[in-house]
Amino acid sequence: MDCARSQVVHKKETHFPNQETHLVGSVFELIDLRSFSNLWFWIALAVVWSTTSHWVLGVPFDMVRRARVNGEQAMTDLEDMVRINSNRLLYISSTSGLWLLGFGFFILSSLGILAFYYWVEFAQAIFLIAFPMSFVGLQSLSTARLIRAQEIEGEDLCRQLSRHRFWVQVIGMISVFVTSMWGMYQNLHIGALSG
Repeated sequence: MDCARSQVVHKKETHFPNQETHLVGSVFELIDLRSFSNLWFWIALAVVWSTTSHWVLGVPFDMVRRARVNGEQAMTDLEDMVRINSNRLLYISSTSGLWLLGFGFFILSSLGILAFYYWVEFAQAIFLIAFPMSFVGLQSLSTARLIRAQEIEGEDLCRQLSRHRFWVQVIGMISVFVTSMWGMYQNLHIGALSG
């Protein structure tokens, strides 16, 4: 009887590590660093660009639509939000803009070297998101300066924010196109689709 009990305990001990190994393998399959064959990367890319095109200078674009339709109070709210966010962007750029620019160039060049010299796929994925977002950041800073310098208000402010959003969407479309082409090339080149 003791012999049968020890065999049962031994079977349980050998079965439990296999389940644990399978669980760890499943987690690492879910969080795969091969970005272009991973669904989570494409979801993140879509979320980044949809969020970026919705929030114009830190203001949700539905406020712009509401200000155009509802008039006075909605327009005042929009002008206040844009003024607050524009002043915040300009303050950050005037106090620590050079440091942020240098740090941004360091991060982008490090990612670029890792991505296209050492061919690290995860770095390629992050670079293909971060590089176009840097252009969006520069465009936001330029738009904030323009709004403050010309003291744009009312319908002109709505037009300026719509123009800014249009160019953010153009950058986003080009970025998604280039990223998808590069991702398909990487998947075909590595052979992720060929089995």
